Amino acid sequence: MRTRAARAGTTGWERVEVTAAAGTRVHAAVLGPREAPEVVCVHGLGCSHRYFLPLARCLAPGLRVVAPDLPGFGSTPGSRESPDVRGLSEALAAWLRATARRGVPLVANSAGCQVVVDLAVHSPELLGPVVLTGPTVDRHARSWPRQLGRLVRNGARERSALAFVLLLDYLDCGPRRIITTFNHLLDDPVEHKLHHVPTPAVVVRGSRDPIAPRAWAREVAAALPRGRLAEVPDTGHTLNYSAPERLAEIVTALLRES
Repeated sequence: MRTRAARAGTTGWERVEVTAAAGTRVHAAVLGPREAPEVVCVHGLGCSHRYFLPLARCLAPGLRVVAPDLPGFGSTPGSRESPDVRGLSEALAAWLRATARRGVPLVANSAGCQVVVDLAVHSPELLGPVVLTGPTVDRHARSWPRQLGRLVRNGARERSALAFVLLLDYLDCGPRRIITTFNHLLDDPVEHKLHHVPTPAVVVRGSRDPIAPRAWAREVAAALPRGRLAEVPDTGHTLNYSAPERLAEIVTALLRES
């Protein structure tokens, strides 16, 4: 593994790790005391480490936050063909092994939840406690029109600055990769895999999140062997950006209990 300093004045992160794993060079942003326990953040569709910065700042006084960019997203190069959910979870597994982060707590948002759940199917030993924030894809609305409609409704429920952060990320990965990956997400029956997650888990949703409705979030939490549900009032889908203080409280509470 090779680590180099990040452009702290530009990104807000302290450093960037660059690790040879999964056939590429995985970039991961890092914030927090070097000696502190670590937490790994797993991003959603089209996103990167960037939108985890508000949460990282809330966690960093007591935890070291590491946010990798999965292959093809953010600063991590990817193959021409976009991997499916299994391909992304295998890449995450390879990175966790290469960086000796077996058992580190995982905090995922949106499509990142599908990646973490799939990781539990083939490499459960790599999971620590899990926080699934706004898990996708609701099996009762598994179609392009319904998901896009929910995405549009959610836009008005997020902090306005999130749009600029996501625009940068979408430009990095490009529309072709977003569309292909979204099709893979729709084809992924995450509800059939939840029983594989062996560790304590919290499903978190914003009370105004149309992408992960309450009924679906309850279903996900109930299917997890050691799961429970938490809801953050008056917030949308991207809690790591729009309600980082409250999400940080939920993360730290889970770690104290585990």
